[in-house]
Amino acid sequence: MMIVQKEFRVSTRSRTEMVDITGQVEAAVREAGVRNGDVVVFCPHTTAAITINENADPSVVHDVLLALDEILPRSNPGFRHDEGNSDAHGKSSLVGCSEQVLIKDGGLVLGTWQAIYFCEFDGPRSRRVSVQVRGE
Repeated sequence: MMIVQKEFRVSTRSRTEMVDITGQVEAAVREAGVRNGDVVVFCPHTTAAITINENADPSVVHDVLLALDEILPRSNPGFRHDEGNSDAHGKSSLVGCSEQVLIKDGGLVLGTWQAIYFCEFDGPRSRRVSVQVRGE
């Protein structure tokens, strides 16, 4: 079994944003030369996340961010973390820091409308994404 680790950067332009990183993950899989296995996409930041969701209709991304803002609004008088980004930490925990995707015949096994997203909750920033490709 082969294991290849790669890293790439994502630059965000707003406080909350979902960036489609499927292409970068596909490139990492191609470069690794793995035909069958899996890839783990990991975000090493406590105010960002990784998720899989629809990429066909941009209103889905809008609605996901809106729902997260309703669950954890930016201003909450009960928040104690003094950096002013407690909502971002909570959203990161709700969404999660990683996703695992299967690789078959050298390609990602995603549904027709699925994409891998980097979720920014405390931007704009320059962020890192780590990818581990495993398989044969």
